[in-house]
Amino acid sequence: MRSDWILLPVLLATMAALLFVLRRTRLGPLLHEHIADRPRRRLFIASVSFFLTFAIVRGMVFCIVHHIPPFHYVIMEGRHIHHLVFGILILLLVGYGWLCEVGNGSDSSSVLASTLMSLFYGLGAALTLDEFALWLNLKDVYFVREGRSSFDAVILRCSQSAPGVLLCSRLWQRAKAQRTHGGGCGTEGAPPCASCRVGRDAFNAQPN
Repeated sequence: MRSDWILLPVLLATMAALLFVLRRTRLGPLLHEHIADRPRRRLFIASVSFFLTFAIVRGMVFCIVHHIPPFHYVIMEGRHIHHLVFGILILLLVGYGWLCEVGNGSDSSSVLASTLMSLFYGLGAALTLDEFALWLNLKDVYFVREGRSSFDAVILRCSQSAPGVLLCSRLWQRAKAQRTHGGGCGTEGAPPCASCRVGRDAFNAQPN
């Protein structure tokens, strides 16, 4: 595979790593336990995918600009293919999948499909919004003043993801308390310690 196309395998490997973490580690059951509502869980997973993809793409563009191998722009027949093209295609596929209600069932395959759709939605959104300034101005303004529009769009997207970030901190706080006390705190009539009480109250205060 030509190094011009290294963006796609890197991003696919990232999505595979996230899927592995969600399906094969303790984080998956913990996420299902404390975020039982599937739409809210989808939002959380999509937010994690979005932030990670955005950081990776910005890092790869930095390497390209500073001629750090093996990263290069995607070139096809002499034409620079911007990564927003892949983002738009991914969003179209995810939208079509959700119209067909992919991942809305309760069986294990539907849960897997739901996770995949959320991961790829975050991936597509990051690829598209990273070049928001380009499709706003209809010219390549990635590195000039007008390119700030991309950051404005990402900041707006981050504000929408704020509940997911807050939920992540609460999840981490609860997991830390459970790891420290083995989940036995507060059982058999014993009052929970201060750390476990903070984690419990944080989750109980979460809006429906």
